[in-house]
Amino acid sequence: MSILRVKRGLALSDNIEDYPEGLIFPIDKPYRWTSADVIRKIKWAACRHFHDKKLKVGHAGTLDPLATGVLLVCIGKATKSAEELQRHDKEYLAGVLFGATTPSYDREKDIDRRYPVGNVSKERVAKVLEEFIGEQEQVAPLFSAKSVDGVRAYELARREYKLSKGTGFDHSGEELLSKQMINVPKLELIAFYDSPHESEQAVSQENKFNDRINVIDTSSLKLPQADILVECSKGTYIRALARDIGEALDSGAFLNSLRRTATGDFRVEDCLDIEEAMAILGHTA
Repeated sequence: MSILRVKRGLALSDNIEDYPEGLIFPIDKPYRWTSADVIRKIKWAACRHFHDKKLKVGHAGTLDPLATGVLLVCIGKATKSAEELQRHDKEYLAGVLFGATTPSYDREKDIDRRYPVGNVSKERVAKVLEEFIGEQEQVAPLFSAKSVDGVRAYELARREYKLSKGTGFDHSGEELLSKQMINVPKLELIAFYDSPHESEQAVSQENKFNDRINVIDTSSLKLPQADILVECSKGTYIRALARDIGEALDSGAFLNSLRRTATGDFRVEDCLDIEEAMAILGHTA
């Protein structure tokens, strides 16, 4: 028997032994939820549905709070396959905003620097993207779970951010992080805008979920944005890719939006939202 992939409308037994290889709930992670938030919610319902307080529940591949899309939640013995699932290639739709950076290279931190955008155009972006296709070395953002002498990089970043009081953040700490080989087999310019363009997904969820995650407002910025389709290997930081594309254009850049559209053969259009997952487990969200 294989791991059961939970789909819409599926009726589950309340006996976990009926699923000897475990279950995978492919979740469309909500905007402003952490991956841990999703696990807590699903685990609460799954433990009650299967009458097992010690039921193992985990995910295969963290998504940042301001990202949406495919998050694979593994239940029971499927948690043993989480590491293997994480090795699968990913696909993202990234909204990259040019002319500024934030300490985290997304909208969770305030803008710390502004840059010229004279070299940023639809044609130039499309040309520069070609330079980032294939195998390459990448340095993660300082706000990441990478380790520096046994300390998580984000702990160093938080200290620096506190000292800088949100302005003049020192990105040079990234030099302490080791480079990692990644592969980007596909990088395609989907759209180009003269001003920030927030994804419909983020807009629709803005006031629906968790409001404890900070989100800066970019709607009034007169800066160009590119929507980019990214296919990449495990370990690729899309925030770092945005940073590097900005630098290649002699500017700065950060993520205005991010949606994981696929993990391996799990597609976002086949994912469950939180309400659907909770209903399958016999609870309301």
